[in-house]
Amino acid sequence: MKKLTYQITITAPVEQVFKAMLTKESYKQWTAAFNPTSDFEGSWGKGEKIYFVGTNEKGEKEGMVSEIADYIPNKYVSIRHFGILDKGKEVTEGPAVEGWAGALENYSFTDLNGQTQLNVEVDTNEEYIDYFDDAWPKALQKLKEICERS
Repeated sequence: MKKLTYQITITAPVEQVFKAMLTKESYKQWTAAFNPTSDFEGSWGKGEKIYFVGTNEKGEKEGMVSEIADYIPNKYVSIRHFGILDKGKEVTEGPAVEGWAGALENYSFTDLNGQTQLNVEVDTNEEYIDYFDDAWPKALQKLKEICERS
């Protein structure tokens, strides 16, 4: 697995960026760069199961089955992905998940005198590098726009 890193500086306080990133309505807006129907089900508490969901071109629910590995408000969030949702059903073993199960997605928030530096680290397979290198900068730019507009 490869670790990809993305970073953006947002002219807004850390608390505002953290809230915009994880609140359902704004989450759906900035993650639309990955899937226009992007959403989550569950909560962001440490140890909690969370689903990152959307619908595919056939209108079927799909996404990631994950858990919040760590959660420090306004500082750090770590997500461990361990399965997929396929037509609404959890798949946590087998060929569909064995190449990336345990992948982490980490968000670090740093205060820069009223601005926020957001660092994102994502574990991924070779096949998704181009996709993430396209989608993550767009998603982070959208998050920046949401935060700076508020």
